[in-house]
Amino acid sequence: MEQYVKELFANQSYDEKNFFLIAGPCVVESEELVMEVADKVSTICKNLGIPYVFKASYRKANRTSASSFTGLGDDTGLSLIDKVRKTYNLPATSDIHAHEEAAMAAPYLDILQIPAFLCRQTDLLEAAAETGKIVNVKKGQFLSGPSMKFAVEKIKKAGNNKVMLTERGNTFGYTDLVVDYRNITWMKELHVPVIMDCTHSLQQPNQTSGVTGGNPQLIGTIAKAAIATGVDGLFIETHPNPAVAKSDGANMLQLDKLEPLLEQLVKLRKAVL
Repeated sequence: MEQYVKELFANQSYDEKNFFLIAGPCVVESEELVMEVADKVSTICKNLGIPYVFKASYRKANRTSASSFTGLGDDTGLSLIDKVRKTYNLPATSDIHAHEEAAMAAPYLDILQIPAFLCRQTDLLEAAAETGKIVNVKKGQFLSGPSMKFAVEKIKKAGNNKVMLTERGNTFGYTDLVVDYRNITWMKELHVPVIMDCTHSLQQPNQTSGVTGGNPQLIGTIAKAAIATGVDGLFIETHPNPAVAKSDGANMLQLDKLEPLLEQLVKLRKAVL
């Protein structure tokens, strides 16, 4: 595990041979939601020896429909993420969408996440790098794993060596994604931690309804294959009741299903090491 990743989890007790987990609701819907999810997931991870990063978007800037929920406002969203950090002593991450957001969001976050559609935006990558925070770049649905070396180079050239990459599937036709697990191996050859996004990789985007679909019943399949492939971390969006979630409900994992899945994945990790 890279030193900057170890420092991220300095306040947690965990099994160093385990994968790390980035998890939380898709978006900050309310204080009650983020606190409930953080409380339950942090307890599960502590019991299983899994290092944990809380995730929630303070703003959703890439919704299919203009009528979709985008957040409670930047200040409110970031403040609630920061409250989770302080209450549960957790590192946190959220996505940024424009270069001017980097400096604004950095004080509230430990990892700045670059959305897949924006992974080639040089000014965004440079602005994120200049904050000194870890930068997690999601691989574009239109890119191969090896091509992500250019995103890594941009961040490092800006003076920041703290980079992570996330696999989240590739466009397969107009309304589906498929995961090519070779990308995990290829991105690991760039000598950065590689994460598998187990929920967004199951999206079915561009639906005519204006609401993205998904296949959440396959989250376990995606996660198990990623662990077997040697991924460093898993990204799983989770919600107590995905059916009423204000964003990405169609591909989030129901919160009460997270613990049994993680128990299986910890066993699998031990078996493949």
